[in-house]
Amino acid sequence: MLPMVPEADLARLVAAARDARLHAHAPYSHFAVGAALLDEHGRVHVGCNVENAAFPQGLCAEAVALGALVTAGGRRVVAAVVVGDTSHAITPCGGCRQKLREFADDDTPVWSADAQGWRARHTLGELLPASFGPSHLPAR
Repeated sequence: MLPMVPEADLARLVAAARDARLHAHAPYSHFAVGAALLDEHGRVHVGCNVENAAFPQGLCAEAVALGALVTAGGRRVVAAVVVGDTSHAITPCGGCRQKLREFADDDTPVWSADAQGWRARHTLGELLPASFGPSHLPAR
């Protein structure tokens, strides 16, 4: 069961992710993605994918949103939304799942949406089972 996130926060997240997607730089894949993250202070941080002619140098929307979250002083992801234009649920890639794990717990909800509505709901633990995170490292 997913943790409760107020409907108003979900609406803000999906609207923000859809808007961010409109700014994606995707001239190679033509697959624009937007992401929105809710932090522990109730703030929304967004990102879009930014492709690069040197393909491995591109940035995923979730990574850009995490950078915005950290830059604004956020340290916890309370909920995430990823938006793409596909008939299948779009979820964070493996690398972004691990990046999210740095700032989110196993029970953090991750929603997949498109222009028409929600496609899927998962927890980060469902998307990245038996993950390695900050708690696995020795205390400093």
